Amino acid sequence: MEAVLIDVATGHAQESQSGLQLLRPRIWGAFHRAPGKVAAIVIHPTSNFMHHYLLEPLSSRGIATLGLNTRYLGSDVTLLLERAIQDLGAGVHWLRAQGYERIMLIGNSGGAALVSLYQAQAERLDITATPAGDPIDLSPADLPPAQGIALNAAHLGRSRLMTMWIDPAQIDEADPLATDPALDMFNPDNGPPYSSAFLALYRAAQRRRLERLEEWTRARLRQLRAIPGGPTDMAFVVHRTLADPRCLDAALDPNDRPPGTTVWGPPKVQNYAANSMGRYTSLTAFLSQWAPSSRGDGPACLAQTSVPVLLAEHTADSSTFPSDHEEWARAAQGRLRRIQLKGGNHYLAGQPALVEQLADEMAAFAQQL
Repeated sequence: MEAVLIDVATGHAQESQSGLQLLRPRIWGAFHRAPGKVAAIVIHPTSNFMHHYLLEPLSSRGIATLGLNTRYLGSDVTLLLERAIQDLGAGVHWLRAQGYERIMLIGNSGGAALVSLYQAQAERLDITATPAGDPIDLSPADLPPAQGIALNAAHLGRSRLMTMWIDPAQIDEADPLATDPALDMFNPDNGPPYSSAFLALYRAAQRRRLERLEEWTRARLRQLRAIPGGPTDMAFVVHRTLADPRCLDAALDPNDRPPGTTVWGPPKVQNYAANSMGRYTSLTAFLSQWAPSSRGDGPACLAQTSVPVLLAEHTADSSTFPSDHEEWARAAQGRLRRIQLKGGNHYLAGQPALVEQLADEMAAFAQQL
């Protein structure tokens, strides 16, 4: 394993609390070298993939593999997807400089929408500003296109997750305990099992809450930026962001997952936890990642690409579901190879045979690019 340190484009003030990182922003990776001309990058917006379970298995099969982090490693409070794809582009450039000619982007979990957005922009760049309206200095040279995409336990994207996971029963954004019992999935009077009528009301209320948050975010930005010499952003908290009825009712979107859990633990605990999905954010980061207007809709981005796609479904995943896989498959119709890892949990934790199966499939796919 080789530690890799890559210079990236300068971002905005306070995207990091490290003065050194702001003055010379760099990203870290772990590279497992292999002979030949084919390489892969596995990436996530915030997770540390320098120890990803595919690094050694892929390199041993002749695919040089870089586990790459974005500048937002460990914190998405100020994350801009528009900047994160620039970091991914720096990783692709680095592999090209090592002599690798064919690159596969591996989008694992939350990385799936990131690599899809990257490739869509690499093939046709049209981003000139963030969803908050701030200019961003992207150029075609920043985003060399890859030759293939592999999606593994693939979430649809952060805004799509928030649409399905945000708790519509919260009636006061400042008080996580304020609840509408008629919309509370943890109220046993509502289920599980959940009726189709309850689910229809629930999903509609989720969309309304997220739309209200986006409206508030944009209004707050306008208010702040109207102050001469004033702030251009601020932090806030989004309470209760892990309340998907599928976590308690395994008959909804059924697969082999155990009922009553998430990939992080019991859903009610995680829903109210001090740190959970999208809990802490800034106005500009919320618009880029979590809001309905985010560019990070994975299948929509994938549909704008032209490269071959491998889709790996973990059939016992508590976090991605059959309907998600169907959306990805439709987006890549005509250029898709689809596989199932029977009994695979989200992280393939304790499942070495499935890791080997996945590595075999990915290596064969990459060699054909």
